[in-house]
Amino acid sequence: MQLTEAQVAELVELARSRGEQPDLSRRDLSKLGFYRADLSGVNFNQADLSGANFSRARLYQANLFDADLSGASLFGADLREVDLRRSNLFGAGLGKADLRGADLRGASLAGADVNHADLTGADLRGATYSRKTRWSVDFDPDQAGAVMRN
Repeated sequence: MQLTEAQVAELVELARSRGEQPDLSRRDLSKLGFYRADLSGVNFNQADLSGANFSRARLYQANLFDADLSGASLFGADLREVDLRRSNLFGAGLGKADLRGADLRGASLAGADVNHADLTGADLRGATYSRKTRWSVDFDPDQAGAVMRN
């Protein structure tokens, strides 16, 4: 059963009020809107976040390990120190996102728009991308450890 944006906000607030880490792992949150939401530290491990809108959201230190973010909008999102290992970012919009210190090892960035994203200190070893992936002109994904796949 898919949660609504209001239910997600309620679960996150309840967990935080108890001093716990909000856990939304393995949930279907596809196509939901989280514009400017504060989801820092939330566990989205293996969640379906495909097509979701995280534009300008704060996801600082969130766990997005093995999450499906295909087609998601993360424009201008705060993704500092986020765990994106093995995540599916196929066709995701990451333009102007802050990915400083993010762990993207093994992530799929095929067709993603990473133009003007801040990747300072991000770990892209083993991440894959395609010819359609858009990078900033001054960023070399191969030098960062990413691998092009067709």
